[in-house]
Amino acid sequence: MSMPIFDCFDTSYKHPFGAIRRGQPSIFNVRIPKEFQVSGSLTLVMFRPGYKERFIELVLQDESGSDNIFTGVFTPNNVGVHQYYFTGVINGRRRYIKRTGANIGVFEGEELFQLTVFDENLYTPSFVRGGIMYQIFPDRFAKSGEQHENVPADRVIRDDWYGTPYYRPDEKGIVRNNDFFGGDLKGIIQKLPYIKSLGTTIIYLNPIFESQENHRYSTSNYEKIDPLLGTEEDFKELCQKAGEMGIDIILDGVFSHTGADSVYFNKFGRYGNDTGAFRDRNSPYFPWYSFTAYPDRYESWWGITTLPNVNENNPEYTEYICGDGGILQKWIELGARGWRLDVADELPDQFLDNLNKSVKKMGTDKVIYGEVWEDASNKESYGVRRRYLLGGQLDSVMNYPFKEAILNYVKYANAGIFIDSIMTILEHYPKPAVDMLMNFISTHDTERALTRLGGEEVGWHDKDWQCERHLEPAEYTYGISLLKCAMVLQFFLPGIPCIYYGDEAGMEGYRDPFNRRCYPWGNENIELIDFTRSLARVRQGTRAFEQGDMRFIEVDDNVCVFARCDKINRDAAIIYLNKSTKTRTFRIVNEHTDMFSGFTPAFDRYGLGIDDNRITVAPFDFGVVYCKL
Repeated sequence: MSMPIFDCFDTSYKHPFGAIRRGQPSIFNVRIPKEFQVSGSLTLVMFRPGYKERFIELVLQDESGSDNIFTGVFTPNNVGVHQYYFTGVINGRRRYIKRTGANIGVFEGEELFQLTVFDENLYTPSFVRGGIMYQIFPDRFAKSGEQHENVPADRVIRDDWYGTPYYRPDEKGIVRNNDFFGGDLKGIIQKLPYIKSLGTTIIYLNPIFESQENHRYSTSNYEKIDPLLGTEEDFKELCQKAGEMGIDIILDGVFSHTGADSVYFNKFGRYGNDTGAFRDRNSPYFPWYSFTAYPDRYESWWGITTLPNVNENNPEYTEYICGDGGILQKWIELGARGWRLDVADELPDQFLDNLNKSVKKMGTDKVIYGEVWEDASNKESYGVRRRYLLGGQLDSVMNYPFKEAILNYVKYANAGIFIDSIMTILEHYPKPAVDMLMNFISTHDTERALTRLGGEEVGWHDKDWQCERHLEPAEYTYGISLLKCAMVLQFFLPGIPCIYYGDEAGMEGYRDPFNRRCYPWGNENIELIDFTRSLARVRQGTRAFEQGDMRFIEVDDNVCVFARCDKINRDAAIIYLNKSTKTRTFRIVNEHTDMFSGFTPAFDRYGLGIDDNRITVAPFDFGVVYCKL
């Protein structure tokens, strides 16, 4: 089989792999078959959109084989997303080598390659690497049974923990989201031993601040814990006791909008008749919002009038959130290790710059995640190419591209698309961000992975259809088998696994609010929980999963074999995933592990066993071979 002209995933063509720091040289090799006559040299054309091109000569370096290899070096002077292609006079006419698919260069390809250049001083908090995250929707995880004070009378307090969340509009056609099941901070404290048993090192809490809606993305007061969740002292106790178990807490920051029913906007008069932007033009909060016809018409998040948008770059708002002693720093001082930013693509660059300075002022070990659903390296929003991961803004992001790649591969088995999707993100993102990517397969915004894998696609079905739809026994069994395969990929691909509460217990559910049911205490899938714990033990068995490089070895519809290699700590691991209905035996051979160069195999393992340099893996299961370099 002939070698491709160029392959950006292969370090024999582009070295080093992936994004590079400003000032770091990158070597490019292009292979031209000898039947093509090249006049002189080739040219690498590199540019940032909107700026002038740089032309780098690629000279003939090696003509000993069946191809002529042309080599050049590019050293970037500027941070940013660069695009590139190759050109030269070949067989007497100008030819262009551009991308086809995710990584391969061909004559007359249609797309440009991407090279991300990030700040040379970008480093992310090391405590995250190699960890395991557990995401909790606070109202639905665990309730302590304690009575909380100052709970508004207009909240509906549910006493049916396993009931279906309200989802239908009321007589006025409004979905109130005002039914609460009573999960609280003390309930989380009581369940810390269980959370720790899953290998958890970080808890990500969905919003905990005062809000009149159960999801709490309509913030009423950034300075107060919601009364149904507890008190500031409860939060401090949670951070302290979690810390004693080696678990850090990160909070959900909702800074693109507030609630209409808030101390800042006060549309409904809950906080007084003459306070808040909606009721008082002289309110200090009035400049935070954009009214088009005061007071009834104003900009709101996606047109949802209960969520009025804020002007994030309003100096008073920025100071309130990002200033010394502001909201960001207040909750870090009380014990949080960092923040996850809701709808980060709707937060302007200037605000993100200020936010980063505020958080990092509390220590470079404080973490900032952003909610970005697409490739965060080249994301554009509101006509601006975003610079989230280039330095000075986000540490890393929620990894929706991996989620879609994993679930689609496990369910539909298109190996090529899966590989391209994973490798493209690894190629585009800075390594410091890759090592702490938030890898989930469900969230509070998507249907549960088990439902996605074992059930019918939601499509255009309405909420009445989604409401009480559960998997049939055969669907459930098959879905659990696929879910295990998805979790293997979630746990061992680069980044850190983020378990959405209850996924490990076999929870089902279509979209919001059915993906936000209460944790099934007493009705958990214990076998799946044990499987999750086994994944955690494997992950903790080697440092290869902290920052190890990634390589696919063998991938088809039924098998995914890949390696993680940490040359710094001299640790490596090979993962063997068998997502077929038959037991599979794999041979452990050195030609599969040439990236290790002199590895010592199998000082530990998980699976049915190793015999005669072979590993046997049961259906819908996995094996791992640990290696020392």
